[in-house]
Amino acid sequence: MTAPRVRFAPAPTGYLHVGGARTALVNWLFARKTGGTFVLRIEDTDAALSRPALIDVVLRTLDWLGIGWDEGPHRQSERLAYYDLAVNTLLDEGRAYRCDCARDDVEARARDAGRKTPGYDGYCRERALPPGAGAAVRFRTPDEGTVEFDDVVRGHVSFAASDLVDFVIQRADGSPTFLVANAVDDAEMGITHAIRGEDLLNTVPSVLLLMDALGYGPPPTYAHLPLLVDEARKKLSKRRHSVAVEDYREQGYLPEAFVNFLATLGWGPPDGVEIRPLTEIVDLFALEDVTKAGAYFDVKKLDHFNGEYLRALTPDDFVARVTPFFGDATWAPPDFPDERFSRMAPLVQERCVTLADAPALVDFLYLDEPEIDEAAWGKAAQGQAAAVLDDGIAAFEGLDEWRAEALHAALAEVGERHGLKLGKAQAPVRVAVTGRSVGPPLFESLEVLGQERTLARLRAARARL
Repeated sequence: MTAPRVRFAPAPTGYLHVGGARTALVNWLFARKTGGTFVLRIEDTDAALSRPALIDVVLRTLDWLGIGWDEGPHRQSERLAYYDLAVNTLLDEGRAYRCDCARDDVEARARDAGRKTPGYDGYCRERALPPGAGAAVRFRTPDEGTVEFDDVVRGHVSFAASDLVDFVIQRADGSPTFLVANAVDDAEMGITHAIRGEDLLNTVPSVLLLMDALGYGPPPTYAHLPLLVDEARKKLSKRRHSVAVEDYREQGYLPEAFVNFLATLGWGPPDGVEIRPLTEIVDLFALEDVTKAGAYFDVKKLDHFNGEYLRALTPDDFVARVTPFFGDATWAPPDFPDERFSRMAPLVQERCVTLADAPALVDFLYLDEPEIDEAAWGKAAQGQAAAVLDDGIAAFEGLDEWRAEALHAALAEVGERHGLKLGKAQAPVRVAVTGRSVGPPLFESLEVLGQERTLARLRAARARL
């Protein structure tokens, strides 16, 4: 049996959509599971998309995800001669014809004929237009019969030929369309499996007709993955959602967590264990197990995955990965990460959802004065806050050893004296020192901050009352 050849063929639009990343991953998983070849092909026949900077975004994002390709990247903008040859062959054999119809003309004829759908009506089929400016090339679709194929995910699919319009294969400017470029490339590159999004399902009949007309061998086996949807079951869109993989990278998600999460969109391991190494996912993956239903892109689930992966990092790895996220922190010292952050890092690691959360958890260590969250302070300053701060200051001043254990014991005693549980007693102290009501463990934070700075902030908070 010939080893499979699969391809991922994105258009370089300036970012890689999360749906495209999921498609790339499924192709990669299938290739690795079957011992096949993963071919990367860039759909840049549009001159505006052939800029190296746009293509670099795709390559950089795939590299960050760890989705490596075995062949390519092939650029369609460098293969235009192949598409021209295919178009001219179809013209010579009468399987295609030139058309100079404007969209408005097509729609006007549809209205005049009382057709509800304004699809192309074959007006130029017999006009025999010569080559010239302003003429596109259309493929002559059959008038009868059906176009059928078996899809690994969606089962048997059939389209009536009468529902297919004569589609454009070459634009008036001479550039090829997506349909002819994909038909030619899949055949020329020996692609055996075309795994892609469900939104491309309706393009398959056109590609199959082209491949047959051009005398190519058997077409690829198709598998159309379910679309990614939000909680309202609406397709993810750039207008309503964060859909660029680069956005999630900048937000501090780990690539291994993001890839693991993508693998669960429309597929799940048979044992139900979703968070697992990629090597295990490869072993368990089966294209036949991908579901038809739309896959919910649940950001809360992604957060859970990322948190688990963060906590599994070694302390040194966590520090190395989180350090770049302090680049915009004007308060970070030149020698960051310094001894203070190294001491706090394990505590921060336990509380981060993403790497980008870390700066806000430790800024109080570096700022001259904490940035007070007024809502948190208003809540913490209620009740016996003044008494707790007075007694806390006195207790902390009297400590011989500035250690988390001693600080804990001292404030616990203050709380008992006022009939408060430790959580209540901690509230005004935490906000006074860190500026927030939540964060790393309080007493370990006070230990790193130091006695002098802690007492100064407690006195300032007491003065505010």
